Amino acid sequence: MNDKKIIVQFTMLTFCIAFLMSGALIALGQLGYSVQSSVQESLRNLGMNIPFAIYILSPAISSFIVLKKNNKIADFKEWLKTVFYAKNNICLYLFVVAVLALYFFIHIAVSGRTEMVLPLYMFFLALPGNLIIGGLEEAGWTYILQPGLNKKYGFVLSSIYVGIIWLLWHIPLFFIPGTGQYEGLIGFGMFAVQIIAFRFLYGAIYKISGKGHVFMCVLCHTMFNAATYAFGILPTTWARTIAANIVIVFVSIVTVVIYDKKERA
Repeated sequence: MNDKKIIVQFTMLTFCIAFLMSGALIALGQLGYSVQSSVQESLRNLGMNIPFAIYILSPAISSFIVLKKNNKIADFKEWLKTVFYAKNNICLYLFVVAVLALYFFIHIAVSGRTEMVLPLYMFFLALPGNLIIGGLEEAGWTYILQPGLNKKYGFVLSSIYVGIIWLLWHIPLFFIPGTGQYEGLIGFGMFAVQIIAFRFLYGAIYKISGKGHVFMCVLCHTMFNAATYAFGILPTTWARTIAANIVIVFVSIVTVVIYDKKERA
């Protein structure tokens, strides 16, 4: 998966799809169009928000097209089986849950907030929608882009590079009416810190999951988005943002270092 041609094709196609759809949404926003319903209710309103769904799914769409074009997969069924390969060690599932719990715990501890915005069951109800509006991004970013750059630049630099690319891909959200970014629920600076920090985490999860096992990253991204929505925990202050994301980067790097040492032993 370190073929430079595949990486370039994937990145270019992803941004072409994303910017075409987001450009249309920004233009439609001037006419009163809003994607708020798709962000908050996900699957139920996707029919009304197809351009937004295509924008968010652009990494997954590009992943399938590019891998199929380069004969890395035979068909859509094989792509699905690869992305949703869930037969992983239970320790990996526990690791994902533990790291996310730690992240949100730090946010809560620093802010001093104890109440939940929504009932716990809303987290589980939000999972299917956030699999599509978020989780499936990792079928591209983590499955194609990050492993390829990791082999050339190493874990830390590849995480930063992919984080910057991922951040650029997110920028249109700040101009699309109805998104949390447009509504000012999170500032760009704090959002950027969170984006880059979580590229470290997804890269670490992919590495310890074994080559080609991207499902754990899809799951982690899905759970993170669902928890953010259900519990209303956003990086709205610099204290919370720095504290939580420094821990995420630290845990990710330590995890990779330990894994590499075990592999060399």
